[in-house]
Amino acid sequence: MMKIVSENKCFGGRQLICAHDSTTTGTPMRFSVYMPGMKDGENAPVIWWLSGLTCTEENFTFKSGAQKHASENGVIIVAPDTSPRGANIAGEDDAYDFGTGAGFYVDAAVAPWSKNYRMFSYIGEELPQVVGANFAADMSRQSIMGHSMGGHGALILALKNPQRYRAVSAFSPICHPSGCAWGQKALAGYLGDDKTEWKKWDATELINAGAKCPEIWAEQGAADEFLSSGQLMPEALAGACAKANQPLIMNMREGYDHSYYFISTFLGDHITKHAAALRA
Repeated sequence: MMKIVSENKCFGGRQLICAHDSTTTGTPMRFSVYMPGMKDGENAPVIWWLSGLTCTEENFTFKSGAQKHASENGVIIVAPDTSPRGANIAGEDDAYDFGTGAGFYVDAAVAPWSKNYRMFSYIGEELPQVVGANFAADMSRQSIMGHSMGGHGALILALKNPQRYRAVSAFSPICHPSGCAWGQKALAGYLGDDKTEWKKWDATELINAGAKCPEIWAEQGAADEFLSSGQLMPEALAGACAKANQPLIMNMREGYDHSYYFISTFLGDHITKHAAALRA
């Protein structure tokens, strides 16, 4: 059963933090929901936001300024946590880039992670059912976006479910996780050493294998420290999209970094574009 942890009026709507016991992860899970002001009997489309490494459901909710844009466009925004919490797996709290806060939006395939770390199925299947059952949400109209690790998550969810999400965008996404240190650590830990399995959870490799989705809209800060260190690899995604004729907009933003200052600068444009796609 879902419970509301907190609720605040915001831009004529409601900002909520919610919790429930997940059957997919086997742990308690939290997520945030912004509900715009609506007439009785009205349902609103849903935008999913997936956050990056170390984040909870609160980072985007508190830092992005999304509520004003969601209110103006009449859309619901749901921001789940980034991993199970309290699975009590040895070592899950040892590093910022693996385990707690770093679920990488995959379904783990090797023990002990496979029991609880099933964020792909949680976000793709269970959480939409929870949202649809408890809020005035039109689940026939969904789109997805995210940041960094969450940008990776948004891309693979869209590519693996091309009919579900009407729009997809990402800020500073990890575009080719099997080619960067963050991704290699996570994919090996959650999926094992077979690199052919890694490709099934890598946006660049999915596109190389023929997967398609609606036009991808990506924002990348040119001064992003993780761009220069090779963790994000937007050039790999761009190359794959060009070869596969997958529509892609890749904006390189001079002077911007990896932070929520960057996200909040351009987020309104993304929400407006998603809202248009959701109402088309």
